[in-house]
Formats: sequence, structure tokens, C-alpha cells
Amino acid sequence: MPTYTEAELPTFEEYAAAAWPSLYRRAYLLCGNHADAEDLAQASLIKIHASWTKVSRAESPHAYVRRILTNTFLSTKRHKGRRLELLAGDHAPEPTSPPVEGPEDRMALWPHVRDLPKRQRAVIVLRYYEQLSEAEIADALDCSRGNVKSTAHRALQNLRTALDGRDE
Repeated sequence: MPTYTEAELPTFEEYAAAAWPSLYRRAYLLCGNHADAEDLAQASLIKIHASWTKVSRAESPHAYVRRILTNTFLSTKRHKGRRLELLAGDHAPEPTSPPVEGPEDRMALWPHVRDLPKRQRAVIVLRYYEQLSEAEIADALDCSRGNVKSTAHRALQNLRTALDGRDE
């Protein structure tokens, strides 16, 4: 997301246009699909607009927006029966083959990240995609560093279990 000095604070519309690509990418990593990512990014922009004075004057507007996006994701309730369905004519994606060493590892990992509980997924995205420290994640999630550590530990355990259990 773009950074601004106080002298060049943009209007909300300018900020939203500039921030949309990165906001959407982060939302996609949290949600795991395009439709929900668009909904999350738009819901976050609505909240950002409502708090634009606070956001634009914050010491770090980028961190403020990240917190809004993450908290909006975590507070979103989904009906248990809601599932993404394939439309007629669509084909289920082929199972991924075992990853080879290199960037392909990350692509094989993301389906398993999507299966994590929301809070664990948020910690993994903030830690490994955003490369935030434990303190920054704790601030974004409004929890203690210990909570971040234990949530990350459980998430990594779940990912290891999922990767160990896949067909070789």
C-alpha cells in the first residue's frame, strides 16, 4: 500500500484506488477465493471510509488498514452450510503433485493454508506473506505476543500434519 507524508495526504477516493490491488491480494490470501476476497476488501474499504479521518491521521495508515482488513476477516460469520460449488461444466481442480524444492513449494502449501481456521490463517498470512513481527501481528489482531506464538505453532502443526498426510 502506498505511504504518504502528512503534506500529501490523499482523499479517500485516491487512497482507495491506489490501495485496492494490495488490499485485494491480502484479502485473497485470507479468504482463499476471489468472490470472498472482493467482499472482504470492499467491506474493509467501507470501514476505512467511515474512519477516514482516523486512518489518514494515524501514525501508520498502512498498519491501521491492515488491522481493519484482518479484523473484518476474523469477524465475518459464515453459515456452516455455505460452500463454494462448482457450476455445471466446471471441473474440480486436479490434486497437486508433491512439491519440488523451490517456489512451487508455496503453491502446494496454499490449499492447506486455506483449510486452516480463520485466526490461524490470519497469523500465517501476516507472518509469512506480510513478514510482520510477532509484536506487529499481536497489534493487528489485538492480542498478546504469546497468543500469536501459540496460534502460529498450532497453524504450523496443522500444516505439517496436512502435508504429511497427503498422497505421495
